[in-house]
Amino acid sequence: MPNYATMTSMTDDILRVPGADLFYRTRGSGPLLLLVQGGGGDADGTDPIAVHLEARHTVLTYDRRGLSRSVLDDPDEVPSMDTHVDDMHRLLVFLTTEPVPMFGTSFGAFVGLELVSRHPAQVAVLVAHEPPLRQVLSEADLARFRALQTKMSEAAQRGESTDAFAVENGMDFDDREPGVEFGPSTEQGVANDLFFRTRDIPSLNRHQLDLGKLTAQHERIVPAVGATSSQAYAGRCAVELAVCLGVELVEFPGSHVGLSTHPRAFAAKLEQVLTG
Repeated sequence: MPNYATMTSMTDDILRVPGADLFYRTRGSGPLLLLVQGGGGDADGTDPIAVHLEARHTVLTYDRRGLSRSVLDDPDEVPSMDTHVDDMHRLLVFLTTEPVPMFGTSFGAFVGLELVSRHPAQVAVLVAHEPPLRQVLSEADLARFRALQTKMSEAAQRGESTDAFAVENGMDFDDREPGVEFGPSTEQGVANDLFFRTRDIPSLNRHQLDLGKLTAQHERIVPAVGATSSQAYAGRCAVELAVCLGVELVEFPGSHVGLSTHPRAFAAKLEQVLTG
């Protein structure tokens, strides 16, 4: 097992799991800290905050199966939420026998919540940033978001340009820290986004978390919301999750994509939460 107290360099490796090769990366030194991206984001997607955390942590990131370097045995597989959770569980079993602090955003936060529900001893604390957990939303919220989806669909039919997913989830890429720039889309990024939208989102929508089990582990969970996205879909889920669990909601810089647009402030806030 690696000695995280002395690990300082970046290491890429592959863990064989049932049905796939799981790519993972470790960087930095100190106690292990798991970061899990959302959407079509791979291990590279958490680099903006990882570089600000590696001085105090051995930062662990990975590509979810089907994305980038985590290649499926069956190219047509539609991974279930159970499979995603099992992958995360196996990765942690392989790397450590200790509970680890974890940060997950969006889809990554949803997987993290299921991991806490099933394998609580593996998670010291989970900072769950805007998990798309519709089962905690009120009927009024659900009706509002259904109306928004209808409005965006009608706009698309009129030929008006709109990214419905970005609007619904409050993804603001224009509000960013000085010096933060985004490059053009890559072929791999487009493929990852397509995989997420056509396979992961349907799997997520079919899955129900056990809120009773989560409530029993409430001391391990820190729901988090973006400063500018609390009224968007995933933001509202985070707000209501905090109410459901009876725990404090923590506000992070930026929107649903704050870890990309405000990496320095976001990493500083995460460090504060983990040490607090």
